[in-house]
Amino acid sequence: MSFNSLLQDRWREANSLLCVGLDPDPDRLPAAVRNQPASIAKFCVDIVDATAEFACAFKPQIAYFAAAGAEQQLEAVCEHIRSHHPTVPIILDAKRGDIGDTARMYAREAFDRYGAHAVTVNPYMGGDTLAPYQEFDGKAIVVLCRTSNPGSGEFQSRMIDGEPLYKHVARRAVDEWSKRGEVALVVGATYPAELAEVRAIVGDMPLLVPGVGAQGGDPAEVVNNGADSGRAGLGGRQRLARGILTAVPDDPLAVSGDSATSDPPGAEGAVKVLQAVMSARDREHHCRSRPGHLAMHGQKSRSRSERVGHWRRQQVHHQHDIPGLARRPENQPTEPTRHDEQAEHDIAA
Repeated sequence: MSFNSLLQDRWREANSLLCVGLDPDPDRLPAAVRNQPASIAKFCVDIVDATAEFACAFKPQIAYFAAAGAEQQLEAVCEHIRSHHPTVPIILDAKRGDIGDTARMYAREAFDRYGAHAVTVNPYMGGDTLAPYQEFDGKAIVVLCRTSNPGSGEFQSRMIDGEPLYKHVARRAVDEWSKRGEVALVVGATYPAELAEVRAIVGDMPLLVPGVGAQGGDPAEVVNNGADSGRAGLGGRQRLARGILTAVPDDPLAVSGDSATSDPPGAEGAVKVLQAVMSARDREHHCRSRPGHLAMHGQKSRSRSERVGHWRRQQVHHQHDIPGLARRPENQPTEPTRHDEQAEHDIAA
């Protein structure tokens, strides 16, 4: 199944636009996991299993694994996603950009080695450097367009022929690159006005929208400015990495309280991040009959609070399974119960 088909099916199945980032920064992980490649893989797998019900995609960041010498563990994480959550697409966040045969090797890395369904790429060197990725049938490129970092405007906002560069990228994506294969764009939640401008240019093309959460992006503005006009789901993916990956309880899972993040601590932190996205979507329930809007409150028969509670129970259960990270309650069995196995099946379904 192609990336776009998989993504659209997942929007309908999970009733969610949440793209869960897997960025295992050793400095922000629990001490028992830090600098231990095998434990990093286990930690990420547990995050995957705990959030899969709410995810429309998973996005592992390759640099965090490579810096720890954990490329094989990244392979294992991707394999786990494909095996246990096969309806959830994998976006490899690599931001590659190089010419000819080198680009082709990067494409093989993303699609053959890691089995990703899409990969982030940098268009700075021109469209010919994107072509090798599009030789892989059913795979997609997610092209940097208007990124969420503060310095992105140094080049992306430069005026060329009366328009900023990011608009030229958006037009090239829809007019040229999408004719060769499947394309999505990266447009930051921290620039909601530009998000609306890009949506107007690219129509229903999927958007990866980083910057919700720690970087200050507003989920409601993403919904308002990123909605497409002709799909059953909103044509955007909100990405959350730090707010979920580091939302862990107090010692022995404590995260350093530095000023690098404003995420709330503890399991409640991840719950609050998810609630923010869900609340933004719930405020759109009055538009549910209009194409392009998707309200999470309509997911099957479960209320928003019930889904958040289920997610939290799953997170706590998986944290207990990480060796040396949390003490298992005395009355909790060491082996998964029949109920636990069913819950895992429900998440994977």
